[in-house]
Amino acid sequence: MHDLVVRGGSIDGVLCDIAIADEVVTAIGPDLPGGHIEIDARGLLVLPGVVDAHVHLNDPGRADWEGFDTGTRALAAGGATTCVDMPLNASPPTIDARSFEAKRVAAEGRIHVDVALWGGLVPGTLDRLDELAACGVVGFKAFMSASGIDDFEKVDDDELAEGMRRAASLGLPIAVHAEDEELTAMLAEQAREAGATGIRAWLATRPVEAETRAISRAIALAEETGCALHIVHVSCGAGVALVVGARARGADVTCETCPHYLMFTEDDVEAVGALLKCAPPLRDVAEQTSLLGAVRNGLVDTIGSDHSPAPASMKQADDFFAVWGGISGCQSLLAATLELELAPSEVARLTATSPARRLGLEGKGSLAPGMDADIVLIDPSRPTTLEAADLHYRHPHSPYLGHTFTHRIARTILRGRTTWDGARVAPPSGRIVSPRRSRP
Repeated sequence: MHDLVVRGGSIDGVLCDIAIADEVVTAIGPDLPGGHIEIDARGLLVLPGVVDAHVHLNDPGRADWEGFDTGTRALAAGGATTCVDMPLNASPPTIDARSFEAKRVAAEGRIHVDVALWGGLVPGTLDRLDELAACGVVGFKAFMSASGIDDFEKVDDDELAEGMRRAASLGLPIAVHAEDEELTAMLAEQAREAGATGIRAWLATRPVEAETRAISRAIALAEETGCALHIVHVSCGAGVALVVGARARGADVTCETCPHYLMFTEDDVEAVGALLKCAPPLRDVAEQTSLLGAVRNGLVDTIGSDHSPAPASMKQADDFFAVWGGISGCQSLLAATLELELAPSEVARLTATSPARRLGLEGKGSLAPGMDADIVLIDPSRPTTLEAADLHYRHPHSPYLGHTFTHRIARTILRGRTTWDGARVAPPSGRIVSPRRSRP
């Protein structure tokens, strides 16, 4: 007898049952024998639980921005079963074994999804990468431009190259925020001298060229050092093309984009304001169309939320340059991706399978016997308008508020246990997981 059977859902257009025992999928097929518990999934899409490889949960130290409890509640309600927390915005940032342990303690008993951790690469921490690897980080995050957080400094090209060499020897990837600091700083200084502090003035200081310059340099360093490179939050088709070109040369390079780049443009930033400020910024319609084409052609590897929340007070300033740049969006990642007219199998690849494989999270990201029973059930017949009362974030604001999504997240199942039943988030049952060690 199985512990659980999910009955009659659609997996890639085929109606199937999923049998679960001891936290893993044991069988997939029609008319499977019954379980102690059965869930009726008829009329629903069935996908692997989302693996959101790019969230900032800010715990410990800045849990007043977002914390493990509220952030992972939102993730579960949005169909995620695993997330990977970035090293910055927590205080201290995750840059050594001691700060890794502080984050683990902060998460203990409070997480509603499984959580893996990125380590940080900042100046002066090259000798700490080994200890972070031993702790179980999925890889190392570095900024090629100012991060906006004083305790997480950007690296120069020499520091990035040395970090890449060390990461390569450890068999772990480097993720980079790719914007050219020299160009963006120069343009920002020119704007300040001209007294320009508005939205359009700020957007003009972060052009596509700043992104593509940095991506090109990061790729060259990765090719030189043999490092696995992951470019996060790519905002333009030209950036994806650079990654595709590097792969054609044999480089181990992947890229991520985010739903906000595919759903909003710079015109929306002007209309909505600070809730849509992020870096790299949203682009014009032509750039968005180019990026969307790259996604639909299978050229983008992963979609992550880059959930980067902050209190409302940090989103309010007459000077747009002073506004916190970050979008609250992890709860809407899957619903937004389902809007992109992609096949369900492609949605699964972008939001679950590819990020899990890239980061070595075995047992995650796919529906198959032996995999963790991480499942999301989606109702394609119930459009849902997102209201502030629906949000589980510590601060209930998001640029997705008021948007009517075509699909509803009906249920999230983590290792065979329902964590979101369409109305409520269950008590915490998540674990800290690591590459190649995602099962205890």
